[in-house]
Amino acid sequence: MSGKRSRDKGKRGEREAAKAIVEHLEIDARRGQQFAGGGDSPDVVIGLPGVHVEVKRTETLSVYKAMEQARDDADGKVPLVLHRRNKREWLAIVPLADLMALAVALYLTRAGEE
Repeated sequence: MSGKRSRDKGKRGEREAAKAIVEHLEIDARRGQQFAGGGDSPDVVIGLPGVHVEVKRTETLSVYKAMEQARDDADGKVPLVLHRRNKREWLAIVPLADLMALAVALYLTRAGEE
């Protein structure tokens, strides 16, 4: 896939992931770079404190490589990888050690506390 086509697919994937987060988790989400403008911006900015989202919209995924990238960019936040293949549902991948922190952040956000 050409560089431009790959970038465009990535942008579409980030918008799709943000929409899925809003629909399924009922929290705010938007594509990161279109607002922040920097290369160090998260793929998707979500209304969930302490969580960093990495989006992978690809047919094949190296789970550990994707998680390593998410951890490197997370700056101490919970790394969350969202992945979707063509004609498949979105999957959320989080380290087991961080699952409780993610669940608590989601609960507190949905309960209106922060």
